[in-house]
Amino acid sequence: FLINKTAIFLLSQTLVCLSVTLSLKAWSALQAGGSVLDAVEKGCARCEADQCDGSVGFGGSPDERGETTLDAMIMNGNTMEVGAVGDLRRIKNAIGVARAVMERTDHTLLVGESASVFAENMGFTAEDLTTNKSISIFTQWLKDNCQPNYRKNVSPDPSQYCGPYKPGATLRQRRKRQIDIHAHDTIGMIVIGKDGQVAAGTSTNGANHKVPGRVGDSPIAGAGSYADSTAGGAAATGDGDVMMRFLPSYLAVELMKTGTDPSTACKTSISRIKIHYPGFFGAVICANTTGHYGAACNKVPGFSKFTFVVYNSQSNSPLLQSVDCF
Repeated sequence: FLINKTAIFLLSQTLVCLSVTLSLKAWSALQAGGSVLDAVEKGCARCEADQCDGSVGFGGSPDERGETTLDAMIMNGNTMEVGAVGDLRRIKNAIGVARAVMERTDHTLLVGESASVFAENMGFTAEDLTTNKSISIFTQWLKDNCQPNYRKNVSPDPSQYCGPYKPGATLRQRRKRQIDIHAHDTIGMIVIGKDGQVAAGTSTNGANHKVPGRVGDSPIAGAGSYADSTAGGAAATGDGDVMMRFLPSYLAVELMKTGTDPSTACKTSISRIKIHYPGFFGAVICANTTGHYGAACNKVPGFSKFTFVVYNSQSNSPLLQSVDCF
């Protein structure tokens, strides 16, 4: 789901996700006889193609070199198999490559240039992920002396100058960064089939102006998303560099496995992060195998409510839901 936008759950043939359009694409895959994995892949791929919110797919979130790279993950809750890619270059369909990693290798995560070569070998088309928009974002950033950026304890002073950077003489407390709720969003999707099969997936182009090579939470199992057909699924979005340290999706699913309702499971996983990072930006969606779902988010300036989309066999149409952040 896209934070501050929408998420998709498909439970008991239900889908929870971040966008009405994406939910329709995923739901159509299920109705056509596709698997829960098909639904996750097709829904996320639509978001990648549509460049959702500028934070998913090609042409967004350029790194310090002006290049857009992609992260994605898909998980099969029946087999606990995971396929993921990080820092993927030149390939638009990151979720498709993630599924290829899961189904065409014994590995879980491929990254960087080697992931791109793997994708090309698997038949994915290599394309330039740069657009006029991403060039404009990058050019303006350079004009602003590379502000904001993710560097600390380096020389020259990263709060005033561009690199190249070298280690600073002394370590000091990092300056407080202003939260930009549009700097890093993710499409997250949980699909629960009619027989209780669970799948989950995420896709993103990461954080604006990230350090080249950075991989966020989206392709990390248990961080970006998690699925377990004995319990349910969860997906997260927000400040991945913080959230991935707490595996919020894994925690939420484990809580649901013990009988915790989805809303409480989501809120608990957010609360664990708040203890250490009270000002972090993020949200989690949760759905269990009985068709119940929930979400939670951390309240920060400009982000007080989180919206997501639920599609199930009872409504047979996408339902826009929201929760108040706390």
